[in-house]
Amino acid sequence: MLIAIAAIFVLVYAAIALEHPLGVNKSATALIGAGLLWSVYAATIGDHAMVGHQLDESVAATAQIVFFLIGAMTIVEVVDAHDGFEVITSRISTTSQVKLMWLVGFVTFFLSAILDNLTTTIVMVSLIQRLIARRDDRLLFASLIVIAANAGGAWTVIGDVTTTMLWIGGQVTPLNIMGALFMPSLVNLLVPLAVISLAVRGKTIAPPPKEDRLQGASLFERNLMFFLGLATLIAVPAFKAVTHLPPFMGVLLGLGIVWLVGEIVHRRKDEHVRQPLTLAHALTRIDMSAIVFFLGILLAVACLEHAGLLTMLARSLEATIGRQDIIVVLLGLLSAVVDNVPLVAATMGMYDLGQYPPDSFIWEFIAYCAGTGGSILIIGSAAGVAAMGLERIEFLWYARRIAPPALAGYLAGAAVYIAQHAALH
Repeated sequence: MLIAIAAIFVLVYAAIALEHPLGVNKSATALIGAGLLWSVYAATIGDHAMVGHQLDESVAATAQIVFFLIGAMTIVEVVDAHDGFEVITSRISTTSQVKLMWLVGFVTFFLSAILDNLTTTIVMVSLIQRLIARRDDRLLFASLIVIAANAGGAWTVIGDVTTTMLWIGGQVTPLNIMGALFMPSLVNLLVPLAVISLAVRGKTIAPPPKEDRLQGASLFERNLMFFLGLATLIAVPAFKAVTHLPPFMGVLLGLGIVWLVGEIVHRRKDEHVRQPLTLAHALTRIDMSAIVFFLGILLAVACLEHAGLLTMLARSLEATIGRQDIIVVLLGLLSAVVDNVPLVAATMGMYDLGQYPPDSFIWEFIAYCAGTGGSILIIGSAAGVAAMGLERIEFLWYARRIAPPALAGYLAGAAVYIAQHAALH
């Protein structure tokens, strides 16, 4: 069974990577892969009640991320419909690709630390779509945003789901993880940022032509919807901390508030003016193909987790290699291929808190490697998958152009953490 499941996943992964040469949409491949994997798993296990329970758990976990993604993308679409990003784009006057790249990189890095890497990616990719006309330029910026969002999310307990898992599990504490991972995460961004900047020296950006929009939103309404949408997304981590509910509930609550405010603000307008500004219209503009791909790939990886493949892999690394630093680096590299959540869950089960107390080397290093390793490939993180859907980034293009500097940044940050830990302890 395990060989069959592994073989199916490898074939699915290859088909996703070769989406454009094959001419098959990656969403279709992901759905077929998820269906085949769970079918093989169910047929070979034979315990239908257990498989049904595991599938229910996986669907629930996946639905949380999908609902979050739908809510955040819809809020961004509402802001865009009101031309809300003009609040930021009107203040950016540089036409230098290098200057804009560094600005976008640092804004993404710090915004991801207070939001989370997925939401930040959606917001920042939507922003550069308002700033840059040429698609080739946007692909570079979107890829950099993925690296910056993952790096920024790794050093706070609310910035990345894996760091949040370690925080909830008692393996790390908020202030210590910030102090331990800030510099490695920053280096993780600076290395690829410097490399990509060298490649675009002297180049300028071309802003997109202004769209002909119905003059339905006033300056007040534009600012209102921009700041309301941004405040709603920023409030999600606080909502989670206060209520202990999953983040998707905070996004859905915020979505309802944005919807209500929009209905009140535009209620007296003619239908042809009001309709493009409504949240109902924004729902029709989000990329459902990207949502479906996300659903399929997460369910496929969940099957690997329940089949025990990821845990077996983690334990075999422990038995074969033995050195914790190398094992964790390899797990980070592996998170570029499969979801980092089950990988971190497996390592949390491998190492006991009694033997490795909170804020030990291994927990902090796992938070860094699992949080940033996914940047090496475009489908290695939720942020990458979101950017892939928003900008139609090709897997092989990212692997050729972005993976090498992203890998260099990942290894440089790991070296900085190891050296920093050795110096301080």
